[in-house]
Amino acid sequence: MVKFNSVWYIFAFQNNIKRMQKPLILVTNDDGIVAPGIKALIEVASQHGEVVVVAPDQPQSGKGHAITLNNPLRLRKVDLFDDIIAYECTGTPVDCVKLAKNVLFKDRAIALCVSGINHGSNASINIIYSGTMSAAMESSLEGIDSIGFSLLDFSFDADFTGAKHYADIIIKQVLEKGLQSCNLLNVNIPNVPVEEIKGIKVCKQAEGVWVEEFREAKDPRDQTYYWLTGEFVNLDKDVNTDIGWLEQNYVSVVPSGHDLTRHQALAPMSYLNIEQSNIVSHG
Repeated sequence: MVKFNSVWYIFAFQNNIKRMQKPLILVTNDDGIVAPGIKALIEVASQHGEVVVVAPDQPQSGKGHAITLNNPLRLRKVDLFDDIIAYECTGTPVDCVKLAKNVLFKDRAIALCVSGINHGSNASINIIYSGTMSAAMESSLEGIDSIGFSLLDFSFDADFTGAKHYADIIIKQVLEKGLQSCNLLNVNIPNVPVEEIKGIKVCKQAEGVWVEEFREAKDPRDQTYYWLTGEFVNLDKDVNTDIGWLEQNYVSVVPSGHDLTRHQALAPMSYLNIEQSNIVSHG
């Protein structure tokens, strides 16, 4: 019996060492922990490291970089992905990353954070509104290499075959070679059959705007309410943009960050560099 226990402990120890040698990959999203997109991303990420999941307990699309300040945050361990450690969180996508980094896995180094796969595009200006990309951005703020994945299909039953194929390629490359001069990627995958995707293009974010409309209606109590709708307009004619390459059936990869400085405006705006001694009082 003693010999059996010794063998068992050695086996368990060796398995634990193997587990700890794998890179720790945090998976999150904004569509909620039961969305098909996150299941697809977990399947891919599991091929490259030890996966842990912290995701919202309900859809949080369009939350941007919102954090929860006025309500308590709750975590509940769930058994949704076989033997993968997973938690659902009552907060926003950014809350999920903060709790993963500072509470759940504070004693472990997260090698990579992947967010998504989002149901719908996060190309161009959508990165600002996106909960998917904000979760990845929050992780990048913590110094963790991070990738947000989005498929250009908003439907719940979207086909993630192509998205999984290219997410697998990108995750493998990033883990092997690391991110260069950034630690955040915004990846968008066209909504076409995998055999029609022509490849991957690293490019810039397209200049675009949402032309918005608020539809007005009455509820059953005759109270007025408004529903936001709109249409995205691409203002960028350069082909080397995420929108440009997506339209040609390429996966777009935009190296992104959180410095919102318009660096090219620093010199032209230098006329506002004024010393107090040079300010003339007009009484």
